[in-house]
Amino acid sequence: MSTTLDVERAVKERYSRAAQTLEGALCCPVDYDPKYLNVIPEEIKERDYGCGDPSQFVREGDVVLDLGSGGGKVCYIAAQIAGPEGFVIGVDANDEMLSLAEKHRSEIGDRIGHHNVEFRKGRIQDLGLDLRLVDSYLNENPIRSASQLSSFENYCSRIRKERPLVADESVDVVLSNCVLNLVRREDKEQLFAEMFRVVRRGGRVAISDIVADEDVPYELKQDPALWSGCIAGAYREDAFLDAFDRAGFYGMEIVMRDERPWRTVKGVEFRSITVVARKGKQGPCWERRQAVIYRGPWRKVIDDDGHALERGKRMAVCDKTFQIYGREPYARDIIPVEPREAISLEEAKAFDCSRSAARHPRETKGLEYSVTDLPGASCCAPGDDCC
Repeated sequence: MSTTLDVERAVKERYSRAAQTLEGALCCPVDYDPKYLNVIPEEIKERDYGCGDPSQFVREGDVVLDLGSGGGKVCYIAAQIAGPEGFVIGVDANDEMLSLAEKHRSEIGDRIGHHNVEFRKGRIQDLGLDLRLVDSYLNENPIRSASQLSSFENYCSRIRKERPLVADESVDVVLSNCVLNLVRREDKEQLFAEMFRVVRRGGRVAISDIVADEDVPYELKQDPALWSGCIAGAYREDAFLDAFDRAGFYGMEIVMRDERPWRTVKGVEFRSITVVARKGKQGPCWERRQAVIYRGPWRKVIDDDGHALERGKRMAVCDKTFQIYGREPYARDIIPVEPREAISLEEAKAFDCSRSAARHPRETKGLEYSVTDLPGASCCAPGDDCC
């Protein structure tokens, strides 16, 4: 199991069989919203090998990317949610699964009332390389020498740049349903980097996967059946969240976590979780005299940029952070405090986001602010003629 070939072959062979014959041992039973299932043929529904329902995080009009789309069930659900203004891309490397997904594509589109689903062949850890183009090249240019291998590698580099399978910042939401654990350990960091690359700023990922409550023992990682069975390649639960952080995402939330483990092997518990994460914390920090107040209930919290927010206190933030806090998942816990007189971005100075500091109310109101609005009250001291 130390080579790429062993891991990928184990996964390919099992899922090729599972595309043609139902295999009940693959992943967990999932309850989807039944209103989206009526248009999907039975052979696709019964060959869904997922562990969660990330499609519920799709919004109308979204461009959706489903990694490891298999028979296309999640894609066809997402197509209905995204609607005619949205678009859904399914990516899979397994020819049999792609054939199953394509088999009913026209028919399902007619039933839905719009055709907005496309399936592409690629490895989810390398979303730049279109494997259908690779297959075509190799059919015409078999590799029989080192020089031919070099030409092939140059071709792959060129099409990644000129004709990428999925372009940079081209999708609103990335979905995946019990597939990340099928990628070999050496490629997992690249997989998260690729998800980050293709999501637009302000976009998100919704990933359902199997995780372990402790490190997977070495001997389990050597078993091809456990690799293809979503066990050997499982992230440790906390390390799964850390992988999103390292890739540059923010606001990670565990939105679903099975209480009971799906499998227990040698005392290690494997269960399904769904994580939602966002993209958009990168960029310059500008001082516009904005502040935020954390509602509670915790005494103090720290965000993914290291900003500490103390309950009930006005904390100084840059404009970028202020805008982020106004969106999910923070908005429900944050009270935004705008300055009395707005400062344009052209006038704004750099803000030091490496520190956490309280914002004095006078910073947002202005030092000269001296309004009094008590009925009958005077702002003038005795003897003054200012009023």
